[in-house]
Amino acid sequence: MLRRRNLLTTLLIALPWALLLTLWHQYPTTHYLSLLRKETDENVTSKALLNGTSALREEGLPSCIRQQQSIGATPKVIQNYVYSRPPPWSDTLPTIFVITPTYTRPVQKAELTRLANTFLHVQNLHWVVVEDSPRRTNLVSNLLEKAGLNFTHLNVETPKSLKLGLSWIPSHTPRGTLQRNLGLHWLRDSFSNTAPPEGVVYFADDDNTYSLELFEEMRYTRRVSVWPVAFVGGLRYESPKVSPAGKVVGWKTVFDPNRPFAIDMAGFAISIKLILEKPQASFKLEGVKGGYQETSLLKDLVTMDGLEPRAANCTKVLVWHTRTERPTLVNEGKRGFTDPRVEV
Repeated sequence: MLRRRNLLTTLLIALPWALLLTLWHQYPTTHYLSLLRKETDENVTSKALLNGTSALREEGLPSCIRQQQSIGATPKVIQNYVYSRPPPWSDTLPTIFVITPTYTRPVQKAELTRLANTFLHVQNLHWVVVEDSPRRTNLVSNLLEKAGLNFTHLNVETPKSLKLGLSWIPSHTPRGTLQRNLGLHWLRDSFSNTAPPEGVVYFADDDNTYSLELFEEMRYTRRVSVWPVAFVGGLRYESPKVSPAGKVVGWKTVFDPNRPFAIDMAGFAISIKLILEKPQASFKLEGVKGGYQETSLLKDLVTMDGLEPRAANCTKVLVWHTRTERPTLVNEGKRGFTDPRVEV
């Protein structure tokens, strides 16, 4: 009898606690978690709406932006695109033709990727990429196809006898000369039988850094526009000298300041119409001293009086010769350590 009474007492004490624990696990926790999840979702949605964007923005999909509503009114949601890649083409905006010579090296893909990401933000831009190669490489072809840009892909190999440091010609031929000339030839050939568009030609090397503001500065060039370039000639920047009247009267440079056009390749843009009007104008291959490549082209296009200073009368730096550091690959060895089939 005593044992039965003890068993009954134990059951009466344990049963209520067991029921409470069962209910706690089955209802309160689940309900709390669902409330927390609901509150979190509402906060995320609210935060996205306040910022005018959402997670969909990263995928280029529409995001929802809530208009301000009067108190008590039903919220109205408007669906629109917050970003388009690249910006839509405009029939009224001058075109920027960018000619970029490039050559095979470990950092080539990294350089071109950085450049492409800049160009994606520039409206009405056509990228002419010219490889120093006997054929167009898969690396550059695939990059251009995936970039989402308007582009033309060309190639011409610089003969070993003309490459810098190997030429028997005393002046040597700087890298990229043949490639830039091929880009100019493509432009002239493309518009030989059609009216040329409004726009400019710019020579953008793949190892520079460019402000987006630069492209808007050059877009409405009438003949040849000029501006400063940073980290060249052993200086923080080189620049045209501009008079109070807004005319280019000389050059702020240490290296051979008496050059007719003592300017860096990244420091000028040329009207497409001027390029077409002067078919003989090109970068010269022979008899050109170092630092005179720019002069060899510009002297056939314009005089000092015809230069148009931009970037706040050449007081703002909008392009930099940054040049990616050459990677150290000593551990690859002669045969290579990493898989050569992996594109870098």
